[in-house]
Amino acid sequence: MAKRLMKKKKEKIPLSPGQKVARILFIILAVAAVLILSAIIIFKLLAQPPKIQEEAPPPKESENVSLQSPAPEESAQPARQRKEYTYTFLLCASDQASGNVDTMIVATYDTVNQTIAMVSIPRDTLIEGVSDKGKHFYKLCNMYPYNGIDALKEEVRNIVGFPIDFYVKVNTRGFVKLVDAVGGINFNVPVHMSYDDPEQDLHIHFEPGMQYLTGSDALKVVRCRKNSDGPGVYPHNIYDAYPDADIGRTNTQRELIMTVLKKAISQPLNLPTYYDIFMENVETDLSVTDLAFFADKGLSFDFDNVTATSLPGDGTVSYKGWDWCYELYPDQVLDIVNTSGLNPYTTDITADMLDITQSGTAKQPA
Repeated sequence: MAKRLMKKKKEKIPLSPGQKVARILFIILAVAAVLILSAIIIFKLLAQPPKIQEEAPPPKESENVSLQSPAPEESAQPARQRKEYTYTFLLCASDQASGNVDTMIVATYDTVNQTIAMVSIPRDTLIEGVSDKGKHFYKLCNMYPYNGIDALKEEVRNIVGFPIDFYVKVNTRGFVKLVDAVGGINFNVPVHMSYDDPEQDLHIHFEPGMQYLTGSDALKVVRCRKNSDGPGVYPHNIYDAYPDADIGRTNTQRELIMTVLKKAISQPLNLPTYYDIFMENVETDLSVTDLAFFADKGLSFDFDNVTATSLPGDGTVSYKGWDWCYELYPDQVLDIVNTSGLNPYTTDITADMLDITQSGTAKQPA
């Protein structure tokens, strides 16, 4: 009887503790790599260029138009051409005490050339405002609480001469959280700040110079308009914190926001945290795909390609019983719009495209 050859089972050599750890780490890294790759693919699929509402072209001439009737193109201006993949925004923040919009910045982002132009609009900018209930008001900051964000966007369009594609409105809580999420910022406080308002439990005390700011500190700096340490008693002890009043404050707000954004972009691993803060504290008409598109473009943005300024005017104007209105200088506004990179069109904006309220009493620019 032939002998059957018995195959000897191969004995498994047990893994050493180090090998077990290495295998577990390999599995974890492989899963993480798959998840990251999937997230990148999804992100890229989401990051589609936003669609903006196109301006209506002039009506075409009908074949049956009477010879006595003027041709349509004689009374209609041709639609202007937008720069490719260039978008306009209204960035704003609401006042913690009154509900008015306290900060307003118009920004134009050219995603092709990777440039951003920003201009601050003073909150007290003079306008002819009427609420839905017929109440008249004359400062831009009141437009949002009376008529809502769409009316504010339209009023800003009248001032700068071009449509606002999107708005981003952040509340003060979200601003504080974002500053804290980036680990605070180092910021050069430009002026002496000393203001106390027991009713709001608001106490602002900073001296000029570079210093570290937490989220609550940064909020105090951007809110500061007045100081309360002047001679005498309230209200005679109140005076402007900035020599140029609200213009100085809007410059500080814009520079501090830029400082926060620079630091946020330098920490891309914090994107999930930023997203959570954004969704909880920001009101916007940007869609998820819009946000993905701008996030994708913004991660490689060079902040040296930002131009920033404020709209010039006279902040001492009284109008129909309202004091300290800020009347804009239309000629200077037009120049800034066309030369700063703010204009989203391929051709210059013209004076007739602006609708800026004038009192006739403003100090004329030098």
